[in-house]
Amino acid sequence: MLRLFPLLLIIIVVYNFLAFGGWAVGNHNLEPFLQSHYVTIPVVSGDKWAFSLADLFILVALVLLFVEVVKATRTTSREIINHALSMVTFVVALIEFIALKGFATSTFFFLMIMTLFDVIAGYTISIVAAEHDLGLGRAGTD
Repeated sequence: MLRLFPLLLIIIVVYNFLAFGGWAVGNHNLEPFLQSHYVTIPVVSGDKWAFSLADLFILVALVLLFVEVVKATRTTSREIINHALSMVTFVVALIEFIALKGFATSTFFFLMIMTLFDVIAGYTISIVAAEHDLGLGRAGTD
C-alpha cells in the first residue's frame, strides 16, 4: 500500500496544513514564518549555520524524492498508479501555487518542482526499466 502512495504528498499536505491554518488567523504569508523559525548550529570554522523550517521542508522533500526515484525502478502496475497519483499531486501543487494565497513562496515553489521531477523521473525510469525487462533496446548497440 505504501508503494502506491506518492511520498511527496506528505510534505505537500503538511505545507497545506500550515497555509490553511494561517488563513484561520488571517496570516496568508508563510515565508516569514518559515524563515524566522530556525536554530543556529555552530560549525568548526566559527560561523553559525542557521537552519530554518523552510530548510527542513526542503530536506525532507529531497529525502522523499530519493525514495520515490528508487521506487520508480520497479515495473509493476502499482508503480503506474503511483506515477498517476504523483501527477495529480503535481497538478494540485501547481494550482495551489498559482491560485491560492499563502502558496506563492520559494519553499512551496521548490516543493512543487520536486513533485514535477518525481513525475518526469518516475515515467522516464519506468520506461527505461521496462525496455530492459522486455529487451526492446536496439540490438548490437552499446
